[in-house]
Amino acid sequence: MRESEPLYVISVASRLLQLHPQTLRKYEREGFVAPSRTTGNLRLYSSQDIDRLRQVKTLVEERGINLAGVQLALQLTGEIRALQSELRANGRDDYSAIAGALDELLTMMDASPDADDQPRGVAIEVKVNRKSR
Repeated sequence: MRESEPLYVISVASRLLQLHPQTLRKYEREGFVAPSRTTGNLRLYSSQDIDRLRQVKTLVEERGINLAGVQLALQLTGEIRALQSELRANGRDDYSAIAGALDELLTMMDASPDADDQPRGVAIEVKVNRKSR
């Protein structure tokens, strides 16, 4: 099963997250997730969507962050994950030290440090300064 495979209708996602379905719709309008749709226009949430919504819920309920702050945290999460992927792809020798710092940042934003994929629904431009060796 792929993390991005749409599996859960809104009622199941609501129960899994202990959030009202209207809250899930609100988070979709805010652009935090973009669930797939069936031909009948039912929302289908993937495991990746559920993880992202879990992060949003934690940021809002436990950290007291407003929706603008959540958007920023999600963008930073995406940028950090993109940097992690680039480091892995380039086989950087100093990856472990950098990865540890990036993992700490993700943990501070209540994001899972070990997720390799960038969540859907947020467009992110990552600029990396590369020094020639």
